[in-house]
Amino acid sequence: MTRLALAIALLAALLQPAAAEDLASRTFGAVAAPSPSPARAVGSYSRGCIAGAAPLAIDGPHWQVMRASRNRNWGHPALVALVEDLGVSAAALGLGGVLVGDLSQPRGGPMPYGHASHQIGLDADIWFQPMPEPRFTEAERESLPFRTVLNAAASDVDPARFTPAYAALLERAAKDARVERIFVHPLIKKTMCAATEGAPSRDWLGKIRPWYGHHEHFHVRMGCPASSKACQRQAPPPKGDGCGEALAYWFTPAPYTPDPKAKPKPPLTMAGMPRICRLLAEAGHVARPRPRPFLDQAAVPTPAGQATPVPPSPQ
Repeated sequence: MTRLALAIALLAALLQPAAAEDLASRTFGAVAAPSPSPARAVGSYSRGCIAGAAPLAIDGPHWQVMRASRNRNWGHPALVALVEDLGVSAAALGLGGVLVGDLSQPRGGPMPYGHASHQIGLDADIWFQPMPEPRFTEAERESLPFRTVLNAAASDVDPARFTPAYAALLERAAKDARVERIFVHPLIKKTMCAATEGAPSRDWLGKIRPWYGHHEHFHVRMGCPASSKACQRQAPPPKGDGCGEALAYWFTPAPYTPDPKAKPKPPLTMAGMPRICRLLAEAGHVARPRPRPFLDQAAVPTPAGQATPVPPSPQ
């Protein structure tokens, strides 16, 4: 083979999409159990893993895990404790408890679908829907669609769904020192800013971050635990309540206008993951059937007059 032909072959190989077996989401998604090691978060929220993850019980006194077949009810023990405490708060506020969406996979890492973050056991999704009595059945938890708290026009919140109890639950979560950020739809943030206008102190609202989607659940994120030395800390939210210019930005065309020069990010491969994560995933790699898609993966409404969010769900 001539040097030119060899160079062309090498270039073609580099330009080929990652092989399925190299995709980090496929490898981590096939791991069915956590590692038998002390709990520690490794890497960043969108490129990392979790060692020694603990399970959130599928059923608890004040919570139910939704979509349990996904096997995404794993997290750092501190996150599991936080979610359990949120359930207690929700029950005290008359919500019955919390319906819990995804935490992380048994060893974290990227998921085959659904999230860019949730990789290091420090993120949890909580549905904006009360826990009923009697409780949802296993079948209902697998098929029940998300319920938006926006109105039919997606131009404001629906006060019958985003109730004072949910506003109070978000406030309690934001005031919890363990919580670093809470992602909600911009209209939810706007509603909370209006409801607390004139309050003597509302810096806790700075933790309530407007983001794409997040109108049928809120996303709680913890900071890196002190014992997780390999966890990459995120810069803290800006000081203040975040109710001024920063919030107004979300009601301009800018966040929803695609950048014509932007190129899609390539999927994460195992080679691109932290070394510790590669070892964790490979040690626990056991193939299991891939879960089927669920109804909540469908496109979600965006504020009236705005195009599809870009990007749709990077967290």
